Amino acid sequence: QVQLAESGGGLVQPGGSLSLSCAASGNIFSIYNLGWYRQYPGKGREMVALITPTGVAHYPESSRGRFTVSRDNAKNSVYLQGNNLEPEDTAVYYCYGLINDQVYWGQGTQVTVSS
Repeated sequence: QVQLAESGGGLVQPGGSLSLSCAASGNIFSIYNLGWYRQYPGKGREMVALITPTGVAHYPESSRGRFTVSRDNAKNSVYLQGNNLEPEDTAVYYCYGLINDQVYWGQGTQVTVSS
């Protein structure tokens, strides 16, 4: 079994920054894409950032320029840095991984942007 463990999140001031980390563990044979999604109350999950095994990052328009995704293949980890956060960024953020040809999700971490 594979687990994704997230850390970071919490309360962020408007205009502030966040830093999230996620590490995969368990019986891992292969890791393809890693990334981050977020979910608003009553809504489906939306992509924040995705990164390929070779480090090519993909962002939707809503994230581009404010979020940066990175990964450390030696540590089976993915990271998300967010800057100039807005109240609209308040959501539960989930780590995503395509591992052993299956999709796995982290448990989710709440990010609240508020003064």
